Amino acid sequence: MSFTTKASHGDHEVRCVRRKFLLEALQKELPSGTIRFSSKVVSIEEDSGGCFKMVHLANGSVVKAKVLIGCDGVNSVVSKWLGFKKPAFVGRSAIRGFADFKGSHGFEPKFRLFVGKGVRCGFVPCNEGTVYWFFTFASSAKDKEIEKSPAKMKVFVLSNLGKVPDKVKAVVEITELDSITYSLLRSGRPWELLWANISEGNVCVTGDAFHPMTPDIRQGGCSALEDGVVLARCLAEALRENPSTAEAKEGDGKEEYKRIEMGMKKFARERKWRGIVLVSTAYMVGFVQQSNGVVVSFLRDKVLGSFMAGLLLKRADFDCGKLSIS
Repeated sequence: MSFTTKASHGDHEVRCVRRKFLLEALQKELPSGTIRFSSKVVSIEEDSGGCFKMVHLANGSVVKAKVLIGCDGVNSVVSKWLGFKKPAFVGRSAIRGFADFKGSHGFEPKFRLFVGKGVRCGFVPCNEGTVYWFFTFASSAKDKEIEKSPAKMKVFVLSNLGKVPDKVKAVVEITELDSITYSLLRSGRPWELLWANISEGNVCVTGDAFHPMTPDIRQGGCSALEDGVVLARCLAEALRENPSTAEAKEGDGKEEYKRIEMGMKKFARERKWRGIVLVSTAYMVGFVQQSNGVVVSFLRDKVLGSFMAGLLLKRADFDCGKLSIS
């Protein structure tokens, strides 16, 4: 079964952006030296005064943090420190890639999705010369043979694409091996977010560390950007207040710590339900579209196809407000 979703429909729109380019654009906006690369966090502890967090890195160095934001992915050390459980493996894996054409690829600005027999594959143009594609499937012990070899991944995808147009298959065929990745799909448990400590004191989590989800509605990176806007706004409100005379004399930062804590709590309140909705929707869509059962497959192919395509667009249509607080 296959169906096509337009890249835009009414008030809803889909755009595909290469994460590498997005990260480079964000990095350029920061002062030189702001980012410290290859700095894996191994542990976190409070300083004696309680207003700072001591972040211990794998290279032996320690960072004294006034504010600690855990955006360190599904294996987040910060989320573990806050009491989050490790995201659960959902029994599926994904192979993804970017195909760069020398000229125009000739595809219309539409998202193409092919579903059937326990697999899903999708193709969407990023621009006139690049097409992003993914292939998700039920995992098995045999996957160990391909997960570290892009060449084997490519062969595996081409062997399991089924009856797709030759033009679509050519997208995978021309993809360079260094543009192909493999990942196990993991998800948070939406009910755990109801009582989870998204923030505690001057610590909080964002992105996959907060709401890890399967890529079935393609909102992982998008929702992380939403988190960033809301968190920046909440912290700005907390930090722009002038310290009181007593605080300035005391100099221990306790009043500022309290304001940061309130900003973190506000962020958690604003983003909790959005995280629950996204994690739940992604899991449900992935289960239905990936299922090979007779009943679910019938409902998916005959009834739910267009509904789920529309659901993807609706979940992307979210206004997190302005970054500015003025």
